[in-house]
Amino acid sequence: MGSISRTEQKLHAVCIPYPAQGHVNPMLKLAKLLHHKGFFITFVNTDYNHRRLLSSRGAASLDGLPDFRFETIPDGLPPSDADATQDIPSLCVSTTTTCLEPFCDLLSKINSSEAPPVTCIVSDGVMSFTLKAAEQFRLPEVLFWTTSACGLLAYTQYRDLVEKGYTPLQDMRQVTDGYLETTINWIPGMNNMKLRDIPSFIRTTDPDDVMLNFLIQEAAAIPKAKALILNTFDALERDSLDALSAMFPRVYSVGPLQLMMDHVLDQHIKSLSSSLWKEESDCLKWLDTMEPESVVYVNFGSITVMTADQMTEFAWGLAKSGKPFLWIIRPDIVAGETAMLPAEFVAETKDRSMLVSWCPQERVLKHPAVGGFLTHCGWNSTSESIVSGVPVICWPFFAEQQTNCRYSCVEWGIGMEIDNNVKRDEVDFLVRELMDGEKGEKMKENAVEWKRKAEEAAAIGGSSYLNLEKLVEELLLQ
Repeated sequence: MGSISRTEQKLHAVCIPYPAQGHVNPMLKLAKLLHHKGFFITFVNTDYNHRRLLSSRGAASLDGLPDFRFETIPDGLPPSDADATQDIPSLCVSTTTTCLEPFCDLLSKINSSEAPPVTCIVSDGVMSFTLKAAEQFRLPEVLFWTTSACGLLAYTQYRDLVEKGYTPLQDMRQVTDGYLETTINWIPGMNNMKLRDIPSFIRTTDPDDVMLNFLIQEAAAIPKAKALILNTFDALERDSLDALSAMFPRVYSVGPLQLMMDHVLDQHIKSLSSSLWKEESDCLKWLDTMEPESVVYVNFGSITVMTADQMTEFAWGLAKSGKPFLWIIRPDIVAGETAMLPAEFVAETKDRSMLVSWCPQERVLKHPAVGGFLTHCGWNSTSESIVSGVPVICWPFFAEQQTNCRYSCVEWGIGMEIDNNVKRDEVDFLVRELMDGEKGEKMKENAVEWKRKAEEAAAIGGSSYLNLEKLVEELLLQ
């Protein structure tokens, strides 16, 4: 890859995402921005995800540049050749308990190589074991939480929710008996929240629940970092950011990262992709044949799983709406079985639909033919819909997707929620409302206005642009 003299003493950031698609994507964008600012970058994937990236993108896809390199560490889970997202609770336990030693070994290896010595660590917020490595190597570390600001703010309340007795639940029937409608009005920066709007890991009866305790642990680690980075912008999440800033003095909102990437000039760096599935770009050609704002884009992200019945209800709801749709159906989206759609549905909709297993979502959402987005409300998808000015129908699955859904529908006015117990008639009604109704038109206006504000934040001199400048200065002041 070429040799770099240590005498150059370039700043060297080691960037390590949590090993899931929705975390790798934004971390790679942040790494590219830091590279643009003059940092030497080492980007650390797990061995498992490294293999998946090479499989989906090609053998040369991670060659990088002399000053932007890719390394790997094991994730501690049993070997697997599956092309699927790993079990999240198992991954959380494994990264917490097994990854520190190989990560420290990697830092030592880098420091004994011809690369500049490591000068800082940029870690995913839920990979806080890296703080011990930063302490051991006497390095500053910043934590990048890839959630929304409102989602993170809700996670910081988990300990209080336990102490006040809201969780663990007394009985799992409380998930459906109205208990989750309980109003929570004591969280600074959040108004009229209900338990149903809090990230979903509180929906457990087990005081030792892995995810509940993992998030309490990771949120408690934030004050140990030199700074906290979020992929959002000030105008969108002002109240949540103010509340977080009162808890953690150095909070930097540097998003939407998709728009911030416009400042990166190096085309090779820009082209580095982090998609763990092979993208099918033929869907863009199909969109080219469609009328402006006529297509419903359907994608439930990289982790959501549903039952075969739920998938069937979505299918027939889309069919009944009469609207053209592009539906992304991962091979592993149906729990425990292969994703199969009714043959009658496929035959009925073949002239106005396209079904693919994965796609370049940012390009799809920006396509003029897309008029609405049926989404799980992951933060990347929510942010990308805002950047594209596309309104949403929300079907949150887990984690802070419930919080993002609430903010999309209530605070930002760009969404409508669909019931978890999905029925085809509701899908049909909401799709028609999204694409043709008065509420859909108002949501579109709001989405376009948020798009304008996002562009303002990411432009030269905008709030996110200036926050990135301050962050780089923070990393320089060691």
